[in-house]
Amino acid sequence: MELAWYALLGLFFATYLVLGGYDYGVGLLLARRTAPATRRAALNAVGPFFLGNEVWLVATVGILFGAFPTLEGELLSGFYPAVLGALAGVVLVTAGVQLRSRPTGERARAGWDRVVVAGSALAALGWGALLAGLLQGVPLRSDGHVAGLTHLGTPFVAATAVAMLSLVAAQGATFLTLRLPAAEAAPVARLAGRLVPAALAAVGTAAVLGLLSGRVRAAVAQPAAAVLLLVALVAALLAARTALGRGRPGLAFAATSATLALPVALVGAALWPWVLVSTVEPGVGLTVADAAASGPTLRLLGWLALPLLPALLGFQAMCWWVFRGRTDGRAPVYW
Repeated sequence: MELAWYALLGLFFATYLVLGGYDYGVGLLLARRTAPATRRAALNAVGPFFLGNEVWLVATVGILFGAFPTLEGELLSGFYPAVLGALAGVVLVTAGVQLRSRPTGERARAGWDRVVVAGSALAALGWGALLAGLLQGVPLRSDGHVAGLTHLGTPFVAATAVAMLSLVAAQGATFLTLRLPAAEAAPVARLAGRLVPAALAAVGTAAVLGLLSGRVRAAVAQPAAAVLLLVALVAALLAARTALGRGRPGLAFAATSATLALPVALVGAALWPWVLVSTVEPGVGLTVADAAASGPTLRLLGWLALPLLPALLGFQAMCWWVFRGRTDGRAPVYW
């Protein structure tokens, strides 16, 4: 039962990173010096999916609070800056997208665009730092609580946060290549072609720092799984680059989506059966079974989640079906 809920938690968070990733990626691309109409077209492309994608974050937090309350407490305290930064970024992006079209002046709209860019960067950096912090272990004391926040100030955490930022940017550019009208998608496709190698370099840097880090090597319980999933991530980036070069935006988008889902799988598989590994007291850690709620609670949550999961999947599928294809500028929008 604990394993099923742990897998569901990872699935929901990975799905959020994939779907929210192109939201934040498009937000990052607003930093380019382009015409107001170009920025509006980018937001129109992502607009129909924007709020629905954030539902996956709400569902992830719900699973964490209900099924893994001990882990939730340690994440909020031991990773406070990363979690706070990520959630602040989510709020800034949501507010910026919703409010940018209220003023009529271009200067005010440009100001809201900068808010969206800052929020997108904060969200990507925060989630990347959270995953890196879990993978390198935490100063978990024998009383079960994380001590301090200095574990987030390591080169590996910083490099992984930057790698997540680069992956999100590549995801956003690839999404626009798939969604914008063909004439407008061509320059974005060239941009995506440059962002994917940059993401590959950032992932490679984070991987090298992880291999050199004694903390990471000590925390990883399943090194074979970690290496296999890292190779899969690199292969997905290479596949995205090849697909973009051949004019296959759908395949490229699937590949960049995989690059955002694989880090979650890597962390979960590499640490198994632990969720938190102590770096200060050998043999101390928090296992998946210890972090989970009681059996009756998990069964009750299962009955509650049973009708909600198909509804969530159905809504997402309906949204993608209704707004499939490239934008044509005729749909009414307000962002």
